[in-house]
Amino acid sequence: MVRFDFVAPRRIAFGAGRVAELGAAAATMGSRALLVTGSRPERVKVAAEQLDAAGVAYDTWSVSGEPTVEVAEQGTAHAREAGVDLVVSVGGGSVLDTGKAIAGLAGASGPARRYLEVVGDAQPLDGTPLPQIAVPTTAGTGSEATKNAVLGVPERGVKVSLRDPAMVPALALVDPELTRGVPPTVTAASGLDALTQLIEPFTSHLATPTTDALCRDGIPRAARALPRAHRDGDDLDARSEMALASLYGGLALANAKLGAVHGFAGPLGGLRPAPHGAVCGRLLPVATAVNVRALQERDPDGRALLRYREVGALLTGDPDATVEDAVEWLRALVESLDVPGLAEYGVTEEDLPAVVEAAGRSSSMQGNPIELTVDERREILARAR
Repeated sequence: MVRFDFVAPRRIAFGAGRVAELGAAAATMGSRALLVTGSRPERVKVAAEQLDAAGVAYDTWSVSGEPTVEVAEQGTAHAREAGVDLVVSVGGGSVLDTGKAIAGLAGASGPARRYLEVVGDAQPLDGTPLPQIAVPTTAGTGSEATKNAVLGVPERGVKVSLRDPAMVPALALVDPELTRGVPPTVTAASGLDALTQLIEPFTSHLATPTTDALCRDGIPRAARALPRAHRDGDDLDARSEMALASLYGGLALANAKLGAVHGFAGPLGGLRPAPHGAVCGRLLPVATAVNVRALQERDPDGRALLRYREVGALLTGDPDATVEDAVEWLRALVESLDVPGLAEYGVTEEDLPAVVEAAGRSSSMQGNPIELTVDERREILARAR
C-alpha cells in the first residue's frame, strides 16, 4: 500500500495578472506586513501599491545576494521591533527564503542555530511562524511552495536549511508577468534549477504518485519553454510555462527530496559565490550520467533506471528515447545556454575532497536513487569543472 504525506501552501494563485489580488489577500492575514524585497525594489512597486490600496501598513526589508543566517536574524529582529503580523516576500529564491526564515524565526523562542540542519541542533520550531505570502519574480527555485529556507553560513563555508512544515507560505501567488524581462543569464540559471528540481524528485527513491504527476507534467513544459524564455524574455507563454514548472518543482522537492545535484550544490554554494542554478545546470548532465551508469552496474532491473528512460522521453518527446538520449539532451541544453564550468566560479582541484565529503552528508543526497561511491562523487565534480 502506498503511504505518503503531501505538504503544500494553503492556497496557490497562478496566472498572469494575479498580483492584483495581493492587497486583498494580505488584508485577510494581517494589518502590518514586512515586505521583503531584493536589490531592485522597483520590481516590487506593484506589490507596495497593492498593500497601500488595501490599507495594509508595511516596513521594507531588502536582501542583497543569497541570504545568510546573520541576515535572517537581522530581519527577524527588525520584524519584531516593527510589530509586523505578516510577511510578504516578492523576489527570487533568495528573497523568498529570507522571508520564510524571518517568518519562522519571528515566532520562535531561540536563536537560529537551534533550528538549523547540519551546523545546528535541527530542532523543530517551537513557536507559530508569521503568516506569509510568497510572490516569485523568477522561475526556478519553487521556494514559494517549500517548507525550508536555505541560508549561508560563511564561517563554515556551507549552506544549510532551516526547515519546518509550518514555514510553507499560506499563499503562493505566482504571476508569470513578474518574470518578464529577467536577464538571459538569470533565466538560464533559474530555469535549470527548475528542471533539476523536477528530474531529481522524479528519479528519487522517495517519489510518490502525487510528485510523479507533477514531474511528468512539468519536465516537458520546462524542456520546451526554457530555450524560448532564454531567447526572448518577453515571451509570456514561455514565462508562464517556466513559472508553472518552477512551482511544480517546489512542490515535488518538498515532498520527495532531491538528489546528487543538490547534494553538491549546497556545499559548492557555501564555498564559492556561484549562482545556485548555474551550478545545478552544470552538474545535471554529469550527475545523470554517473547515476545511470551506477544503476546499470548495481541495480539494472530496478525502478530508477526505468525512470531515467522516461526522463529521456519527457525531455525529447520521443517515446523510444534511451537514458543516453536523456544525458545528451541535457548536455546540449546546458551548452546552448552558455553555462560555464565550475572552475569559472573559482572551484579548484584542491576543493574537491572537502566538497565530496560534505555532499555525502547532505540532506539532498539522501534522495538520490542510488548511493554513490566516493570515487563516483569525485568524478561528477571533476567532470563538471
